[in-house]
Amino acid sequence: MKKISIITVQNIEISIATENNVDYICLTDMAKGQEGEDHIRNWMRNRNTLEFLGAWEMLHNPTFKGVEFDTFLHEAGANRFNMTPRKWIEATDAIGMISKAGRNGGTYAHKDIAFEFGSWLSPVFKLYLITEYQRLKEAENDPMLGELMLANQGNIEAQYEVSLLYRDGTGIVKNEDEALKWLLRAAENGYADADVFVGGIYVEQQNYSEALKYFRRAESNGLNVREVIQCIEKL
Repeated sequence: MKKISIITVQNIEISIATENNVDYICLTDMAKGQEGEDHIRNWMRNRNTLEFLGAWEMLHNPTFKGVEFDTFLHEAGANRFNMTPRKWIEATDAIGMISKAGRNGGTYAHKDIAFEFGSWLSPVFKLYLITEYQRLKEAENDPMLGELMLANQGNIEAQYEVSLLYRDGTGIVKNEDEALKWLLRAAENGYADADVFVGGIYVEQQNYSEALKYFRRAESNGLNVREVIQCIEKL
């Protein structure tokens, strides 16, 4: 999987992996925070789930093994019947689900299937999932929205970039108040370049004590601003 994005749904971080320009949403993440356990396994034991998965594969997968699917469908509902993502994938050559080990591991599914799983977990959860997924897609098509999404999620580099976009009016109406708000947020969250920027603003305002605070913090975060600090200390 080449790309991992994160959306937050009802305070749960959910990974979205992209492979061959197709998004797969992490079912393992979706099940976090839900009461009980083995949600994916229990969902896949359901006959209605298997019918949905089989129908999806027959629509999208020319190499789907229908005979094996029919066998599973016949067994579904029996107490002894057990189904896991890996068993489903290996037996039927399914492409709608991916079982991944290691870093960012878990069970991922095409968005159609993930939305169906979300509905099984909770119809309300499904609605929030769809909303956040659509917001992600919109952000990917609009750099400003993408940066804002990351900034609101606490990404300090994105917070700094958003401040510059507002300052310069790039892709959005120029707004110095918003630029300063995001700049200060990035600085307070520890982004050294933002500290330097804010420090420079305070120098222009001749508020040297505040300027020193930001430049010293930038220095503590690894930036070489010792000469600047020494110059301000002489003012």
